[in-house]
Amino acid sequence: MKFISNLIPLKEALSKVDENVKLMDTETIDLKDSQGRVLAHSVSSYHNSPPFDKSAMDGYAVIAEDTFGASNNVIKELKIIDRIGAGDFSQKTVHHGEAIVIATGAPIPDGANAVLMKEYTYEDGDNLEIHSQVTPGENISPKAEDIAKGEEVLGSNVLIRPQEMGLIASAGYNQVEVYKKPRVKLLITGNELADPSPDLDDAKIINSNQFTIAALIKSAGAIVDIDHGFDDFDEVKDAIDKASKEYDCVITTGGTAISKGDVVVDAVEDLGEVLFHGVAMRPGKPVGAGLVNGTQIFMLSGQPVAAMSQFDIIARQFFFKIQGLDYDHHIVKRESKTKIHSSLGRTDYIRAVADDECVRHVLNRGSGIIRSMVEANCYIIIDENNEGIEIGDMVDLIFFNDMAWPTL
Repeated sequence: MKFISNLIPLKEALSKVDENVKLMDTETIDLKDSQGRVLAHSVSSYHNSPPFDKSAMDGYAVIAEDTFGASNNVIKELKIIDRIGAGDFSQKTVHHGEAIVIATGAPIPDGANAVLMKEYTYEDGDNLEIHSQVTPGENISPKAEDIAKGEEVLGSNVLIRPQEMGLIASAGYNQVEVYKKPRVKLLITGNELADPSPDLDDAKIINSNQFTIAALIKSAGAIVDIDHGFDDFDEVKDAIDKASKEYDCVITTGGTAISKGDVVVDAVEDLGEVLFHGVAMRPGKPVGAGLVNGTQIFMLSGQPVAAMSQFDIIARQFFFKIQGLDYDHHIVKRESKTKIHSSLGRTDYIRAVADDECVRHVLNRGSGIIRSMVEANCYIIIDENNEGIEIGDMVDLIFFNDMAWPTL
């Protein structure tokens, strides 16, 4: 096997992936389970919220004009004619010289136009001394202040956070239509791989990708099932073919280089279409993507760090977009404390450690050195048009934590 074409620029690879983005089907779920999901349709309110003029605090429903001029030195008196608790209402009308005790959230009774805070009063039976004045409308939340009946409160393709859940509930919904989470088959290939164990046979390598890549898939809002396959063309081909018919995406690790036994790209080419194989990026050059039975296939390296970087840079955006969310890396700038060489025509993602002001690269940067990812908290991005960065340069970087699915 060889690279099917010359290395293509990263932007071209991302564009090819974008061309195959198709929104997931939708499902209706309980609102209580909707945090972190994406609205498939807009939401219009069944109700006004609040549905009536309500008290914004505990106190006394009064006619504001009855309080004008009241102070600690000028005490005025009113008569209490009723008491309203939360969830209750009064059938009485407030007239001049009268007040009704009212709880936060209770409906404002007829005749009243303000609420006087309890702290500025003294109550003796049904007699009320007031030591402060209020203006008309003070401490009242007007009907439909938050939401008007029939108003569109949220558009489609909106991420549901706790605050959106509250707004949807206020609009009268206890269920919501969202995009389904994509189901992903992660196929780990490699004759040399073994599960973690204190004992390791000769020529075997512990299979860490089954943990790291699965976790990254979940961090992109998807559901993952894992299988292991050997470096056998027919076995890999059958596994990809079967998974492509049952899952929304297939991701493989291993079998993308040019050494003996690397069969994944050949299998995808035989089954469908290879969109690209080989991208001008570091780490992660031998990355591929394809289509089998209309299903997106991502072919990642068997090298752990390369595979993680390939997922973050090429695959992650796909999972956001098919669930209705636009995705752009949140890029920030920091001052580089180290000099880093690069090559024109290649985009580098350098593992690095950054604080609020500066960034420096991690020294051990081989594509198989997992520790380097543990020591890092971000990628420095070196554009394909740059030959490197100098000490003191302001550089672009992406923090790892900023790439995860929102609310996770």
